[in-house]
Amino acid sequence: MMCERPPRSLRSRLPLTREPPKAAGGRSHAISNWSGRNVFETVVHIVNTSYHVYDAFQDFNAMDLIKINEHPHVRFNPLLREWVQVSPKRSDRPWQGQIETLAREQLPQYDPDCYLCPGNTRVDGRKNPQYESTFAFDNDFPALAPSVPDGHYAESGLLLARPERGICRVLCFSPSHDRTLSRMSGAEIGGLVDAWIAEYVSLAKESHIDYVTIFENRGAMMGASNPHPHCQIWATATIPNEPAKEVASLMAYRDRHGDCLLCAYMKMETRLKERLVFENEEFAIIVPFWAVWPFETIVISRSHIGSMAALEECGRNELAFALKNITWRYDNLFGCPFPYSMGFHQRPTDGREHDESHLHAHFYPPLLRSANIRKFMVGFEMLGTPQRDITPEAAASRLREAGGTIA
Repeated sequence: MMCERPPRSLRSRLPLTREPPKAAGGRSHAISNWSGRNVFETVVHIVNTSYHVYDAFQDFNAMDLIKINEHPHVRFNPLLREWVQVSPKRSDRPWQGQIETLAREQLPQYDPDCYLCPGNTRVDGRKNPQYESTFAFDNDFPALAPSVPDGHYAESGLLLARPERGICRVLCFSPSHDRTLSRMSGAEIGGLVDAWIAEYVSLAKESHIDYVTIFENRGAMMGASNPHPHCQIWATATIPNEPAKEVASLMAYRDRHGDCLLCAYMKMETRLKERLVFENEEFAIIVPFWAVWPFETIVISRSHIGSMAALEECGRNELAFALKNITWRYDNLFGCPFPYSMGFHQRPTDGREHDESHLHAHFYPPLLRSANIRKFMVGFEMLGTPQRDITPEAAASRLREAGGTIA
């Protein structure tokens, strides 16, 4: 519908002063705003300079997902409250851009020049122990410091800065230089899960720590400075941007619906099966309906628990197998060590209850067409809206087919 140019503050969400229209079948699309007030509100998408506003709940003809997937469209991410552009035909365009150098598939079991292998000396002169499972230590080049001056900087309400305290840790997965998650046994990954839990619990006890982020950057393409399989753990004095957005969305959904957003979403996806890649008794691996990266996945706990620390032994083992499963599929997809950034979102450690928290992990892999053609987040993705070239349904289908026999 045509409308006058809305005020700048209202361009992403316009309140309705009328009852929402009824869709086909007479079903009313009423939703409250995120603060829970009893009003009707809709998310809008402004698409050109004529200020056509497309109401997500207008009385358009119903269209099934197969039909929608034949055309460019946008999908809503309820965790971040952002839109994602899906352009299904764009991957057909010829590619004369950057071709990535393939990573070496065979790494030695031990590298005498690796700063993370057992018994080797790190840059600062400290020597690693002859560890036989996992090995955790304070990062030699931390991005955060546990002690910083108090105070803040402010200029006219626009220039704001404050010190941020924190702790940075490194956790080696295995003494073997070539033992990635996809090549580790279930028992070995189970030991890694136990180590993650110990780190989370220990850091949560620090009075100045409000959030613990456990993440892995796999591969040089993702900025990994050392190929020895390891992750980083950053414990921060405040909740970082991405989990903070999720916390707000989870709280708003709970207040509105009396349910957990991720519980409801996981149940829907395991029923529909269209984007489900793998499931066991405790976890489901899904290509999110709103995925941005080509083969992005989310690993969701079936139980409504806030952190890995709440997992029983069975749950820890099932998480280990789920991680083995998805990383194995990734490596099989293009027959190469699959790069990705992955990390866990868990309950904040700020002393509040955070009953809305639901344990999950995100995998963000960049590869698009092959082992040496990646997705770039540039141009419109940086200046406008994140965009993907293949549908999440197609990506999930290819990941299901990439399972094979898991060693």
